[in-house]
Amino acid sequence: MYEIFKEILHLAETKEPCVLVTVVCTKGSTPQKDGAKMLIRKDGSGVGALGGGCIEGEIWSQAKQLLKEHGRPVLRTYDLNEDFSARDGMVCGGTMSFFIDPLTTPHSFETFAKEILLAYEGYASLALATIVNDRRGKHVPGAKFLVKANGIKLGSLGNETLERETIGVAGNIALHGGKIFFQASDGTDIYIEGFQTRPALILIGGGHVSRAVSRIAAMLDFDISIVDDRKDYVQKEDFPDAKVCIVSDYGKCFENIPFTRNSYIVVATRGHRYDDLALFAAAQTQARFIGLLGSKRKSMEIFKSLLKEGVSPEKIKEIHAPIGLNIGAVTPEEIAVSIMAEIIMIRYGGDGCSLKMPASKVNANSLNVPKK
Repeated sequence: MYEIFKEILHLAETKEPCVLVTVVCTKGSTPQKDGAKMLIRKDGSGVGALGGGCIEGEIWSQAKQLLKEHGRPVLRTYDLNEDFSARDGMVCGGTMSFFIDPLTTPHSFETFAKEILLAYEGYASLALATIVNDRRGKHVPGAKFLVKANGIKLGSLGNETLERETIGVAGNIALHGGKIFFQASDGTDIYIEGFQTRPALILIGGGHVSRAVSRIAAMLDFDISIVDDRKDYVQKEDFPDAKVCIVSDYGKCFENIPFTRNSYIVVATRGHRYDDLALFAAAQTQARFIGLLGSKRKSMEIFKSLLKEGVSPEKIKEIHAPIGLNIGAVTPEEIAVSIMAEIIMIRYGGDGCSLKMPASKVNANSLNVPKK
């Protein structure tokens, strides 16, 4: 996403028109979910992805046509049960709605793009509301209204009543993140999307598991910080993807690290005593996720210590210990996969279960296989 908005700024500087396509609503099984984006340039090249196959090709073609004709923004909905599924060999079976927004003058979106990039970089989070469909012809599709978590507002939907109806939802999303496609009381379809700083991963302890976790987290676009009380264990060559390498006593290691609800802490020090110090400090933060590497027995012993030190039972219950999903991991790299899988699950609200269909669903009747 970051690269898409950076490119919009670049195109604004060169006064080159483009089209921003956003998946604003999905139902059922689809190759992409709400919020997926693609920026299509005048020459047909693009940044981002909408799911591939014929559906992406169709959207691409429409976007280029809108640019050519200086067309207006439009909402398009496709049923993947029909032609597109058959042509691509997909078995998604859902529906996808795309908002195709021609930025014929990218500088008109420039202010929004700058604010979104600032939100990604750690400044005030925000929500951007866009009119995507107007059944009664009262409003302008593509009109935008930005609400920042600090209360600042930019842009306009062109109607005070509509903005009043939208601002509460947008303000909540600016604070807590998320996205929503909803219908206003007058039937106008509005898409609101939150933009926050990139997720931050703070690794406490510079051992083999933390090194492996860092490599995977970098691929998932996390800002990574590594903390250890030994200088030799926070070397840049061991953590090339880390934004910050800190040598600090574990009890004070979070004093100079900014925290948001998009921060995730993994405690994996070299021993029980150090884990205790780090977890006590972590419990004082507002991190969204705190996890401890180790056995159930070790976790219970540390929980007892935290309770004696004044950490509330409610806060202790929030700690993920032992950290990770049960995938039978053994090596540091496998354990790292388990850890990041759990963090992704928490971040997006998954359940960690296998996606495999139950055996009862896979039979001759469900597959429409004729009996011999």
